[in-house]
Amino acid sequence: MSCSYRLHDTDLWQLLVVGKAIWTNGLPTTDQWQWPSYGDPQVVSSWAFRALLWPVWSAGGVGALFVLRWALVLATFGFAWKAARAAGARGFVPLIVIVWASLVYRLRAELRPETAAGVLLAIELWILERRRSGGPDRSAWIVPLAMVWANLHVSYTLGFVVLAAYLADDLWGAARGGSPRRLARVALFAAAACFVNPYGLKLLAQPFEFALRWRNDPMFRNIAELHPPVWSLHLKSGLPLLIVLWPLLLLARLRRHGPDVAGLVMAAAFVAFAVSSQRFIGFLAIAALPFVARDLSGIAGTIRRPATLSGPWPRAAATIGVCVAIGIPEWSRPELPLGIALEPLYPAAACDFMVREGIQGRGFNHFHLGGYLAYRSWPARERLPFATTQPENIRPRDRARYPAVFVDPDAWRALDAEYHFEWAMLAREQDPGDRLLDILDADSSWALAFTDDVVQLLVRRNEDEQDVARRLAYRTLPAGIRRRMEVVPRAVTDTVFRSEVARELERAVQSSPENGHAHHLLGILAMMDGRGRAALDHFGRALAKQPFLPRVHELRGLALLDQGRPRDALRDFERERDLQRRPPGIDLRIGQAWRRLGNPARARRAYEEELRRHPDNAEARDSLAALGAR
Repeated sequence: MSCSYRLHDTDLWQLLVVGKAIWTNGLPTTDQWQWPSYGDPQVVSSWAFRALLWPVWSAGGVGALFVLRWALVLATFGFAWKAARAAGARGFVPLIVIVWASLVYRLRAELRPETAAGVLLAIELWILERRRSGGPDRSAWIVPLAMVWANLHVSYTLGFVVLAAYLADDLWGAARGGSPRRLARVALFAAAACFVNPYGLKLLAQPFEFALRWRNDPMFRNIAELHPPVWSLHLKSGLPLLIVLWPLLLLARLRRHGPDVAGLVMAAAFVAFAVSSQRFIGFLAIAALPFVARDLSGIAGTIRRPATLSGPWPRAAATIGVCVAIGIPEWSRPELPLGIALEPLYPAAACDFMVREGIQGRGFNHFHLGGYLAYRSWPARERLPFATTQPENIRPRDRARYPAVFVDPDAWRALDAEYHFEWAMLAREQDPGDRLLDILDADSSWALAFTDDVVQLLVRRNEDEQDVARRLAYRTLPAGIRRRMEVVPRAVTDTVFRSEVARELERAVQSSPENGHAHHLLGILAMMDGRGRAALDHFGRALAKQPFLPRVHELRGLALLDQGRPRDALRDFERERDLQRRPPGIDLRIGQAWRRLGNPARARRAYEEELRRHPDNAEARDSLAALGAR
């Protein structure tokens, strides 16, 4: 359940195209995915995972990817559970901890190399905990594990953090049945085994380059997952509690059993990693699980149970109930809908349009779109992206200039003057401060040729009679948000403009199935023309594609009120209130629906709530006064 939401990670396409190249031509040693750096020497990190991913995708598409995802996550938490059992966790409490850890892990449960690395981390913990508890010493298995990990993901260094923690435990003298020398030899051989990779030291150096050099690179600083966690996003999963509870449990254990040196070193390291970067949250969940499960089950064993929970079956039923109860808030997050599918965040329709219309040449793109562009273009070079989802492979000079072009018109013009771009594919949703679409909107040498919810595709105008821009350019629909905000006010007073915008919006809807924003605007124009049923149809289509689009439920509710359906309108108004956290004016609309339903008391409370939150709302004040007079 925790990892059965739609796949969001746009890096998937870059992983797939490199995997395809591996199976087609062998391991790449040069860049084949970006046109400016085409042919430059390149180290393909995580090459083993890419090679695994491509045949899975080829064999079964999205369904096969989810089977692989489930298998990796189940293996991870299966071995983590075995590590917890080896550490001394007993009873049903460890199963609750597994579910809790899976919720913390959930936001990192995309299909990427770190998902496979999580299995190796759990296996290493199981091997070392089993050894520490007096079981068979299988620490030699860590040597081939390290070799696989180095070829699978740059996080291979975490394996040595774990080894260091248990070596410190050996040195402290807490281990039984083992010696520090053996584990030290294992660490030495494991380090040597990491060099068994096709790129040698260059591949092994990558995590250190991230830590020491690339982390200060302007382009890397714009990657959200490299930033510290946004704590509000992790409240439902219990991440803050896990970060606090794990060290506290280890400190409490000090008084009863003495120091768990391995646990203390692990907690210090993995908590520090997770607090500094979102990328380590999944690894934190795996590393903490055996220790938290052991200590919580020990505490649970000292608590006297009620008579109703004396038997195993009642305890099992209670455990199931707790697991489901703690999971529901996270599993029901509306922004992560459950389903076996890919979230449509990739420019499939735009790429189809480019092929159909013959758009090719030197292009510029938001880097998160680059993986799909490379996937669709390779091995041909005509439509390769300027930048892909792996900025370490972009030339340093371009990487240094790339972030500035989105905020500085002069930086864009300088880059364009050097490369002479022929098309630009940019995300429709502009981040705060991102002005590039507005810059291109104001430049008469560029024209919007394709638009949907994912991207805006612009092409450069030229004097050729077969000019693509002359043939395909939108004349009233703008690309950037600044001019987009002017469309509705102008359409209110200019009926000719309104009809032209409607025609171009219909063209946009025909060109891509992912066009909720176009349906949203078509619904507004239909309301202006008094076509209520058409407006409702467009708003419904908009919400099917963009369920969190602000004000659409409110507009749909207004259209329903005009249709004489106040009960349905009330549901939409309340949905808008819940989704958008009570936007200005929504309680006024709820009051209007209740008034139409013949419930003046509920209408009065809604008007009063609107005025309490927004005292300057004259319409709410007039509605309340009219209700009082009546």
